This record gives sequence, structure tokens and C-alpha cells, in this order.
Amino acid sequence: MNRSMKSFYLIAAIVGAVIPLVLFAEHFAAAGFDPMTFIDSVFANPAASGFAADVLISSLVFWVLIAVRRPAGPTPWPFIVLNCTIGLSCALPAYLYVCARRDTAPQKKGQGLPARSPCPDDISSR
Repeated sequence: MNRSMKSFYLIAAIVGAVIPLVLFAEHFAAAGFDPMTFIDSVFANPAASGFAADVLISSLVFWVLIAVRRPAGPTPWPFIVLNCTIGLSCALPAYLYVCARRDTAPQKKGQGLPARSPCPDDISSR
């Protein structure tokens, strides 16, 4: 993993946190903090419902991916919390950033490479 990809993942995670948080704050400032109003707003029309369904399905796939990768990958819970509180736009690049950092971290003497790479780039070879 090259340094520019790690930087890209980090920047994407930050942008993926800031933009949704700004929009959520705008919504809650206008409508108050009512979860049911928020859910009604998310599913306000077929177009919004399509985007919401897409994100929910993609989030489920992401959770399965990080659970399957768990033996060699990072602990999944922080990324699930990010996904549930901010969104997939933050959680996915944050996960890839942590994976990239682990892939390029120097190995301690006597430690071999992990049996499975924590990054999902080798999934298609299984």
C-alpha cells in the first residue's frame, strides 16, 4: 500500500465525517432531535428511500466484511459505531486507512506476516 492511498483514505474518512455531520446538524437544528422525524425525512420519497436502502444494504455488507476479516484485521466495533453514528462514508475509508497502516507497519522480530491480510484487496482470490 503506498503512502498516497493511505492519505486518500484518511482524507476521505475526514470528509466522510464532516459532510454528513454538517447536514445532520442542519436537519436537527430545523426539526429538533426526534429520531422518528429523522427516519421519516430519510424515507420521505422514493428517491430518498432508494438512497437510504442502498446505504443500509451497503452498511450490512461492510459489517459482514469486517467481521469475516476479523482474525487479521482491526477490531470491527469502532467501525460499526462510526457507521451507525456518522455513516458509511466515514466508516469505510477509516477502516481502509487502519488496514493500510497495519499493512505498512514494520513487523516485530519473530513475527511473520499475518495469515490473512486485514485489507479486503485479496477477497476476489478466495
